[in-house]
Amino acid sequence: MPTLPVKNAAMLVTMDDARRELTDAGLFARDGIIEQVGPTVELPSRADQVLDLGGQIVLPGFVNTHHHLDQTLTRNLPAAQDNNLFAWLKVHYRVWANRTPEASRGSTLVGLAELVASGCTTVFDHAYVFKNGCRVDDQIAAAKEMGVRFHACRGSMSLGESRGGLPPDDCVEDEQAILSDSARVIDEYHDAARGAMTRLVLGPCSPFSVSIDLLKESARLARSKKVPLHTHLCETMDEERYTLERYGLRPVAWMGTLGWMDRDVWFAHAIHVNDDEVREFARAGVGAAHCPCSNMRLASGIAPIKQYLAAGVKVGLGVDGSASNDASNILLEARQAMLLARLRIGLLPRQVRGRSSCCRSRTPSEPRSGSQPARCWRSPPAVAPPCSGATTSARSSPANARTSSAST
Repeated sequence: MPTLPVKNAAMLVTMDDARRELTDAGLFARDGIIEQVGPTVELPSRADQVLDLGGQIVLPGFVNTHHHLDQTLTRNLPAAQDNNLFAWLKVHYRVWANRTPEASRGSTLVGLAELVASGCTTVFDHAYVFKNGCRVDDQIAAAKEMGVRFHACRGSMSLGESRGGLPPDDCVEDEQAILSDSARVIDEYHDAARGAMTRLVLGPCSPFSVSIDLLKESARLARSKKVPLHTHLCETMDEERYTLERYGLRPVAWMGTLGWMDRDVWFAHAIHVNDDEVREFARAGVGAAHCPCSNMRLASGIAPIKQYLAAGVKVGLGVDGSASNDASNILLEARQAMLLARLRIGLLPRQVRGRSSCCRSRTPSEPRSGSQPARCWRSPPAVAPPCSGATTSARSSPANARTSSAST
């Protein structure tokens, strides 16, 4: 098996439980898996290839837990500007449906290159519009060409406008065809081995674009094939109104009735949740992909990340699609997450460390203004580090990513 020592780094940031930052350090990897991290003098001296990083800083690679690589070619559409999510989607649906397999490949390559350049080593992608001969195979092939560890989501939309959904009827797929193709790509590409470079996820797009049957059957198929589940949830108040009016339940409760509240699930955005729903996330073991730039761009809201972490909810960082982010830079996304969290906390001058104003999301019955008094809460003495175990493996999983989405 090929071996690789990285030596002489001016600093190596471990992101382990002790938050160690080692000087004149490096790491030793065998077959792509890191076996040792420490001072250069303690690393094996013989290897197939040696990487001398004198004067450089070594950081763990980022894990992008939510993206739409097919959107790289649809940035800045004039008609989509100054819209919130539902109006923005209606501008884009047919544009995405008209892409070709070659366009999908090119869009994926550009997006992956941007992510790699910003320090991302593991990419999860959620593709859900498959027309014009496009298949999830297009993204998988591009990721292999780029050499990125890739978690490909076979997404789907089946609920067109004529059946009460948001997408146009000509942009959705037949449900049996979706399930059949989902089984095909899992059987063909999913690698469950430790450190695998290609894995599959099933991801019905959203509560307003798929049927109850598809959500249930996708969960059944995913569990029979032992692959994770992903969807957008609690992204906007429009979505919340949709589930309340159509199903009589808030999004989290509604997904609970469909078997989606479990440890093999993580939701994109998860902004509009109340205290009980945060506790339910923690109890069920579901995760959340935090996409601050996209949420700000579409004025969707601010996810309660600090509250999630205090409750023990798994949180990862997601760049989201370039059509709502305008970029695929995960390092900038991490900085934006930090800035947005500080804004939500609302730190006061000379505030005592560990205290902040609570930022729980309002319920539909609460006013949109800031007229409700803030509820104060104290952070626990020790919050889980951004990435535990980052020094032991060169490859990580979106479902297990922590706030910084950093993994080695």
